[in-house]
Amino acid sequence: MIQRFSKIGFLFFVLWMLLFQSCHKVEVFEDDPCGNFDALWTILDERYCFFEYKEIDWNQIREKYRKKLTADMTSEELFDVCDAMLMELKDGHVNLTAAHNTSRYWEWLYGSPENYQERIIDEFYLNFDYRYTSGIKYKILPQNVGYMYYGSFSSTIGEGNLDQILAYLSTSTGLIIDVRSNGGGSLSNVETLVSRFINEETLVGYISHKTGPGHQDFSELYPVKYSPSNRIRYQKPVVILANRGTFSAANNFVSVMKSLPNVVIMGDCTGGGSGLPFSSELPNGWIIRFSASPIYDVNCQHTEFGVEPTEGFKIDMNLEQAQEGKDTILDTAIAYISGLAVG
Repeated sequence: MIQRFSKIGFLFFVLWMLLFQSCHKVEVFEDDPCGNFDALWTILDERYCFFEYKEIDWNQIREKYRKKLTADMTSEELFDVCDAMLMELKDGHVNLTAAHNTSRYWEWLYGSPENYQERIIDEFYLNFDYRYTSGIKYKILPQNVGYMYYGSFSSTIGEGNLDQILAYLSTSTGLIIDVRSNGGGSLSNVETLVSRFINEETLVGYISHKTGPGHQDFSELYPVKYSPSNRIRYQKPVVILANRGTFSAANNFVSVMKSLPNVVIMGDCTGGGSGLPFSSELPNGWIIRFSASPIYDVNCQHTEFGVEPTEGFKIDMNLEQAQEGKDTILDTAIAYISGLAVG
């Protein structure tokens, strides 16, 4: 998940909230089943950012689920109705949190191959002998290929730690950055990591924000640019490994890295999750978290439903070979970098 905003995203939200609250009448809802349902529906109606993109008829959905309400229904029953309504958004960033439960949408992950088994990597490729800092496992593999596994963008990357990692990996012929099953975290960690692979100010995507309660009320697209780090940077070929479990901030990382030269994305389509999340409260104290500002790639395209691998590099793990301790996605990445070195 995306845990916090980039600087530009934060500024957009401050501006948006000031404009929204000053120009829009705030409705007051009762703390009863109908009032809480209507508050939830209205918050999303006015602030959720993907209605048009996903072609969702939110009014029709309100009619479908509001008829399920009764005046004497329990808190748990109300939660179930609200949860079912939220599932219609098909968004992993939409969560309703109550004292007894948190709703979550996982269907973007269902039906897809796992394409990652940590034990195989640790035992057969790293031999349980690797360096670890800032949430990153790293080692130079026998083929002189560097390998980093970053399991969550919630793990803060220290600049000094990253210096040590890249200095150690500098003798490798190429680098594999594995973000399979990385569920996201902080966009600031995305920027910190990407800055080590660029040599000039680089356009990495665009962002927009709501300007009003209408489903099409958005600002223009604003460019997001990253500056290169003035510390150790990696200049050799890079392969990014991704799967459907690569979500939110990790999805953004893959989108950004895909646009850079000498970078190949390998594995499966990512899980998506490109909306910056925002939270609001219902009359009964429940918290609704939702996608409020869309982030686009460098081609001004949504990545809400995922980022595809580089053409020709979509690969699934061979499960029979996995039983023998082989990760066919990682093997392909090693062979690719080794082939570049030979060439």
